[in-house]
Amino acid sequence: MLPGAHVPDAIRRGLGLAARGAGDWCDLYRPGGAEMPICAANRIARLPAAFVAPGSPHHGVSYGASVFEGIFDAGYAQPGDYLAGAEGVFFVASLTRLGPVLCVRTNRTVTLARPAGTALAGVARYGGVQAAETVPLMTAWPASVLAHSRDSGRGALPGDAPGLPGGAGGWVVLMPGVEGVFLRPGDLIRDDLGRMAVLSGTELTALGWRLYARQAGT
Repeated sequence: MLPGAHVPDAIRRGLGLAARGAGDWCDLYRPGGAEMPICAANRIARLPAAFVAPGSPHHGVSYGASVFEGIFDAGYAQPGDYLAGAEGVFFVASLTRLGPVLCVRTNRTVTLARPAGTALAGVARYGGVQAAETVPLMTAWPASVLAHSRDSGRGALPGDAPGLPGGAGGWVVLMPGVEGVFLRPGDLIRDDLGRMAVLSGTELTALGWRLYARQAGT
């Protein structure tokens, strides 16, 4: 019988063997900062991996689902790493000693910035947010971006973007955290389609960031 300390390693080796038979080869990336986590400089390994619906590999994935269980040798990985392969780009959300490896499938690439604020108060120059007056926070990060209609109990305002029944258009965004960067409501987020939104809620969980964004109507 294996000593308790060696059981997690044995499980991970077993998952690695299973991935060799059922998975595809993926590149493993470890972000080295707040910019472009998927780049040649951050690639640390290549390994086979497969991704299945949580609970059972026989269950299909429903609409709006982005959380998967990863089947691969997780001894090489840590939370926040990315796996890029034939099935798409995933980030590792959670690694436990004996439980499943939780991964989030990404569908968009997002950049976050913080408005710099206006220089003068009262009757002064234009006081809205301008792209040239923002401070970059995280650049070109793959993330899960799904439609969301959370409106805090109010109806849609005239300036809100249309899109979802019962409220204004918005997103829920799942992405890894990065050391030294703390996101807050009011920060701006833009995806690779050119859509812009304002963060209305931010939550740093044990699995990474869960962000609520309200899409701008103008």
